[in-house]
Amino acid sequence: MADGGLQEPEQDIEKKIEETRQRFKDEYVQDSSDKYDSRDVDRLQRDDAWVEGFLTWRHFVLEEALKMIDESFQWRKEFKVNDLTESCIPKWMFETGAVYLHGYDKEGNKLFWFKVKMHIKDGKTLQDKKKYVAFWLERYAKREPGMPLTVVFDMSESGLSNIDMDFVKYIIGCFKVYYPKFLSKMIMYEMPWIMNAAWKIVKTWLGQDAVNKLKFVSKSEVQTYIGPEYLPPHMGGTDPFKYSYPPLPDDDFQTPISENGPIASEDENESRDGEMETKETLDSSFSSEQALRPKKVNFAEDSFKLEEYDRVDTAGRAKGARKPQTTFKGSLLHISPAEELCFGSKETEKKCLIILNNVTKNQVAFKVRTTAPEKYRVKPSNSSCEPGAFVDIVVSLHGGYQASPQDRFLVMAAEMEQNAGVGSPELAQFWKEVPKTRIMEHRLRCHVLESGLTTVTPLTDSPLPSGPSGHQDLHTMLMRVAASSSRLEQKLDHCLWVQKVLTVLVMILMAFSFCTLYLLCTRDGPSEPGSTPPSEQT
Repeated sequence: MADGGLQEPEQDIEKKIEETRQRFKDEYVQDSSDKYDSRDVDRLQRDDAWVEGFLTWRHFVLEEALKMIDESFQWRKEFKVNDLTESCIPKWMFETGAVYLHGYDKEGNKLFWFKVKMHIKDGKTLQDKKKYVAFWLERYAKREPGMPLTVVFDMSESGLSNIDMDFVKYIIGCFKVYYPKFLSKMIMYEMPWIMNAAWKIVKTWLGQDAVNKLKFVSKSEVQTYIGPEYLPPHMGGTDPFKYSYPPLPDDDFQTPISENGPIASEDENESRDGEMETKETLDSSFSSEQALRPKKVNFAEDSFKLEEYDRVDTAGRAKGARKPQTTFKGSLLHISPAEELCFGSKETEKKCLIILNNVTKNQVAFKVRTTAPEKYRVKPSNSSCEPGAFVDIVVSLHGGYQASPQDRFLVMAAEMEQNAGVGSPELAQFWKEVPKTRIMEHRLRCHVLESGLTTVTPLTDSPLPSGPSGHQDLHTMLMRVAASSSRLEQKLDHCLWVQKVLTVLVMILMAFSFCTLYLLCTRDGPSEPGSTPPSEQT
């Protein structure tokens, strides 16, 4: 398993993507078209990020990437992954709460929990359990494509009866082959020493790259990776979350992704901004923004004026915003940045830019939502984009709030009819009527930049300059050293425990030897006083 850290020039990546598609079509699809789900084959031809994920995971070795795609597609068809729903899984599996998604680690990666003590080896239910894991992974992959997961094996109160090596091998295979670039790390919480032999076998399945992602932690060490707000009380955390079913826990967005929230309309944002004006000084761009708001323009008669207003309005809002350096290529929109928005504590680091590019021949409606609507101002949050046009969306912190790695943004887009209106009422009605199958979704996470001596949150592929990057490497190295020290400490504790056991056994053996020797010496019993030996009596 590769870390996917190898970087290639963008031009070379595009060539590799096209070559991968063509070779897969020529060498794999034509000879055995019934071997794959046609939807996966179609997606491979459209989704650049998916193809790039396979290539990156295999260090851009084309032959290896093609084999991985072949194996992944066969698995997806065997388990009917594209059609997996709650109704396909036995209800009792959801009710146990042995597997679920909840919370984030300190790097902002989603946590995938496995409660090991709730798993009992049973060959009759193994296939359903595999579908259960596939259901959760596919659910997450659709909601946050390309975003890595941190797997937490909670082994508290577990023993050998809870270890199913076939099931563990399957889980590892999911990250190793079927979902490229999805694994951030595997956290093994309080693994009983009696399971050491089993995990030595598991390591042989992972490969060296993935072994480096294993983190063996105790209660005192787990907060190195996960904050107390997402740890249950038995792990020393403060998370009040209690799994229950139904419904499924869905905290990707703490507020509903619906027409009524979480981001308010432009009018509501403007009224809030009016209240904030007395407390904070706004830059000069905001005055032009109020004077040139698109919602006051007659779209039917003044389309040319609207274009001029938008140009001035966007330029004013985008002033001082961080320019994105990566691009996600979706079916309707190309979205920059591809994965994360970078915020810091300095004034110059409190604005970010999201650039949308309509790559269709029709108008595309879009809206942006967030998990923390009280922190961010998003303009425009609900509008449309003409064919081939670019739209700049400014995301800014306000009210003294600070960004968090747990904050998320969702960009939703849907293709509109050629004669559709673009006013607020028309867009509101459009979002109510558009089928979910026509909506493209892309999620962005937040990355908190280092400021002064503040600890940096290590994230890969972040467009940072060399200085913070060096601090990231140092921080990552220190974390690895700490994890290595904890593992050595665990081994030392184990050795001390074995030493104590051996000492007790030696003492028992010595006591037994002394008792035996004493019994041999006194077998005939001591002579009575005044008695005469038999030889003297004669």
